[in-house]
Amino acid sequence: MATVYFLYSPSIDKFYTGSCKELAERFSQHLSEYFPGAFTGKTRDWNLYFRIDHLNYFQARKIENHIKNMKSRKYIDNLKRYPELVGKLIERYN
Repeated sequence: MATVYFLYSPSIDKFYTGSCKELAERFSQHLSEYFPGAFTGKTRDWNLYFRIDHLNYFQARKIENHIKNMKSRKYIDNLKRYPELVGKLIERYN
């Protein structure tokens, strides 16, 4: 199973969207600057804002790309606020 996740950094007031198979391990990598020069290496105050679980890996990647193409904070906020939007995304990329 895979997860689409959203991180938020208060210090730079930015979101990061990603997908992975093991969220705890991936989140640890973000905080430890495992990938030098990566976007999340700009700060270490990332918090898990929201997540979409129980996806197959290819579905998670498609949903991640869809959300990144939206380029919208409001869209991310609405996904958290309105679970029916998440349901529609899961159905669309099933």
